[in-house]
Amino acid sequence: MAALMKSVTVRALKFSSAASFRSTRCSKTPTLCIRSFSTVMSPPSKAIVYEQHGSPDSVTRLVNLPPVEVKENDVCVKMIAAPINPSDINRIEGVYPVRPPVPAVGGYEGVGEVYAVGSKVNGLSPGDWVIPSPPSSGTWQTYVVKEESVWHKIDKACPMEYAATITVNPLTALRMLEDFVNLNSGDSVVQNGATSIVGQCVIQLARLRGISTINIIRDRAGSDEAREQLKALGADEVFSESQPNVKNVKSLLGNLPEPALGFNCVGGNAASLVLKYLREGGTMVTYGGMSKKPITVSTTSFIFKDLALRGFWLQSWLSMGKVKECREMIDYLLGLARDGKLKYETELVPFDEFPVALDKALGKLGRQPKQVITF
Repeated sequence: MAALMKSVTVRALKFSSAASFRSTRCSKTPTLCIRSFSTVMSPPSKAIVYEQHGSPDSVTRLVNLPPVEVKENDVCVKMIAAPINPSDINRIEGVYPVRPPVPAVGGYEGVGEVYAVGSKVNGLSPGDWVIPSPPSSGTWQTYVVKEESVWHKIDKACPMEYAATITVNPLTALRMLEDFVNLNSGDSVVQNGATSIVGQCVIQLARLRGISTINIIRDRAGSDEAREQLKALGADEVFSESQPNVKNVKSLLGNLPEPALGFNCVGGNAASLVLKYLREGGTMVTYGGMSKKPITVSTTSFIFKDLALRGFWLQSWLSMGKVKECREMIDYLLGLARDGKLKYETELVPFDEFPVALDKALGKLGRQPKQVITF
């Protein structure tokens, strides 16, 4: 492997003189030139693969993958870190609306370092940090080879755990704050699932805009600690699910205005609580269903409050040709994380301890921070 890695590295570093090489040699021996560029291979890779859909802890396994050809428009990236997201688990289970055909390598976002580039790649160089943007499947492996257009160069100054996780959750929070209701400084929003990464990002991004947040968390052990953590992030009010079960929830708001916008990632009764807080004409946006229970809306909420129910799916938004806009927002969010203005808890786990990280992500060991695999 050492010899192979050395040859790829040398190949990558010589690309700066490729143009002059073509001008002096390729005009006479184009076939020789093409062959010299077509034999570049990635190093062998270790990957988490699933060959069928099912429970992730039973269908995933660590495999050794052979080297992959690095074509002229390709970039070989040595992965640095990649998270285990709920949507990753859903893809493996086979219940996510869009999923790669099996057998497949798991993972959908992450950060890596450019290891080698193809002969026609001009925008990236070995040593650059990149993320797949929009996200792309197959990040749970040590080396990933994809076309240059997949990769977005980022600032190395951002901590790797944020670079690895910046797209799926923080970008969802940002888009939901901006896409549904015209919010102004002094307005408020309400959300359940406030301890989730999306929930934590909503609190901080809203605060930067002068928008107050009303946050609902589950009644469980450690809820007092969770309340204090959310308050430290900038949450204005934090209620457990049992608290809003009063006839007049307005009495809980104090001086805060009734929210025009609400976010639901739980469903069931937790969604009904969000609806209780919304002002007349308010909108609730659903982006998840952790309880796997349907949303029930009272007739009076529709008739007398004229509430609107919407949905948000990041992958659908990304499929609307918004790559440039997406990358601009990613840079903005990474800048906030770099400057300490956007924070959330993660746990870094070595790649060879993937089974433990997966058990934590599946909730087998109680509530855990976001699991981020390091390579």
